[in-house]
Amino acid sequence: MPDPQTTPVVAAPVIATWSAPRTTVVTGAAGWLGRALTHRLLADPQRPHLRLLAHSTAEADDLRRFVDQHDAAAQRRIDIIIGDVARADTAARLLYQVGADTDVVHTAGIIHPRRVRQFYEINTNGTRHLAAAARDAGVRRFVHVSSNSPFGTNPDTGDTFRHDEPFHPYLGYGDSKMQGEMAVNEAVAAGLDATIVRPPWFYGPFQPLRQTTFFRMVRNGKFPVIGAGQQRRSMVYVDNLVDGILCAELTPAARGKGYWVADQRAYTVAEIVETVGRALVDEGLSVKPPTTHLPNVAALIAEVGDRVLQRVGVYQQQLHVLGEMGHTIAVDISRTTAEIGYVPKVELYEGMRRSIRWCLDQGLEL
Repeated sequence: MPDPQTTPVVAAPVIATWSAPRTTVVTGAAGWLGRALTHRLLADPQRPHLRLLAHSTAEADDLRRFVDQHDAAAQRRIDIIIGDVARADTAARLLYQVGADTDVVHTAGIIHPRRVRQFYEINTNGTRHLAAAARDAGVRRFVHVSSNSPFGTNPDTGDTFRHDEPFHPYLGYGDSKMQGEMAVNEAVAAGLDATIVRPPWFYGPFQPLRQTTFFRMVRNGKFPVIGAGQQRRSMVYVDNLVDGILCAELTPAARGKGYWVADQRAYTVAEIVETVGRALVDEGLSVKPPTTHLPNVAALIAEVGDRVLQRVGVYQQQLHVLGEMGHTIAVDISRTTAEIGYVPKVELYEGMRRSIRWCLDQGLEL
């Protein structure tokens, strides 16, 4: 059954672009977005050399198996560097002897830590170290993957963030990502060629456990909908996000700018839950009707609790997610399309079906 709310296809404008670089460096290569990006790069014969950052030996071994499985050509050079992105010496080792025919895509970050300080160690200091090392190395383009969180939440359900918005960070994660963006901008002022990509909530293959839990909650009718679920959410299918990253990487005119990268339109929370339920059914799974409807005050109480805990350095994932569910986070991608040629190809229903299919193929229980 086709998605009844499919958005009309937008034609991509003609944009002047670079060819792919000789060397592509990816941080966070073993993560959700990093794997999706690496998978795409491995399929591109114009990318002869990949240098990938892994956090540990175990992560590097897992990443090597992933590369061996997905590198159809098996001819290119793949370097896997082990290090902590929060350390300045890791950035120096990662970018050792790279030059002007090198692009860096910085996907590494932390969303749900144990302690608030980890936001700043990784999202802020890690970005600062890497941007400085990229500037010193003279790379061609540095792409920093940020977030919607430096700009907070929309003031009401009808509002949509435009291209140029003032910083208004949402709690510790948003503040750490804001400071990461500021570090990139400082490096740009010092000579770095960089651009910033700002995705909202993304979904799709290579997902972590928390997204699998999301599917289980929807399937069991347990996903918490706040009020009538009319909060609007921009989301982005992970392959759409990779498209946007590559557009930002290869468009010379993107230097020094930041771009929203999302699906074509925002969805209401009620639509998200309904669409995911329909996708689960269409993939052969039973789904219970949604039963967990909470009053708006539940999200407000959760948000207050989240703020109190974060002030003393503690992060609690479930509390944070529930508090944020009471807000609208909607963005306008029209300038992203006009300036770097990004046009999302997949909408929510098809993207969720692909996500569910990937989970089933991996033997994950939904």
